[in-house]
Amino acid sequence: MTSILITGASSGIGRATAEAFLAEGWTVGLVARRAERLQEIAGGHPGAIALPADVTDPEAMEAAFDRFAQMAGRLDVLFNNAGTFGPIGTPDEVPVEGFDDTLAVNIRGMFIAARLAFAQMRRQSPQGGRIIMNGSTSAHSPRPGSICYTTTKHAVTGMTRSLALDGRAFDIACGQIDIGNAESEMVADLKADQPDMHTMDVSNAVRSVMLMATMPPEANVQFMTVMATKMPFIGRG
Repeated sequence: MTSILITGASSGIGRATAEAFLAEGWTVGLVARRAERLQEIAGGHPGAIALPADVTDPEAMEAAFDRFAQMAGRLDVLFNNAGTFGPIGTPDEVPVEGFDDTLAVNIRGMFIAARLAFAQMRRQSPQGGRIIMNGSTSAHSPRPGSICYTTTKHAVTGMTRSLALDGRAFDIACGQIDIGNAESEMVADLKADQPDMHTMDVSNAVRSVMLMATMPPEANVQFMTVMATKMPFIGRG
């Protein structure tokens, strides 16, 4: 496998993962809304393909996937990574619009990307590929004030399982990585309110995605949790 498309590639885990795969010589499709950020990452990397698009826009995403397939020849891996934390607060403090916006990116956006990847992998020859869903430790146990994010990440787990089941007939593997407190813009915002938060370098998340992406076709990491060792996850509540 040598081609990967990454959503949310302009910052955080997405950007770090894109840069790592480029360093390994992969053809990397960079999907995010901020075109200037994508061009900055792509600069000097012949294998980088900047694909500015909003993950919630089906037409823009279809154009991005089509362009990537034309330029790369095929799609081996999708890292379905784009996400937002959404409003923080108790349920009565969270505006309905904020809840809807979080669902739009974290569920609708991930479905759109997964749907397009599935279609491409099903029709290409040789058939098949791998979809890696970015879940979260919040897919298992929430942190306070995270009803928007936690709800979406539980839904992502259901989506992962359906994709894995439906993909079997077409040699499409799907697995989920649940990342806890990798240093990024999102975690930096949370850490501003919780200065004693335990975090880990984002490179640990990147190495984990790389492992999942490079498994042989007959093997799949169905679920992986990688997190800061001392973060309150086991026993959290």
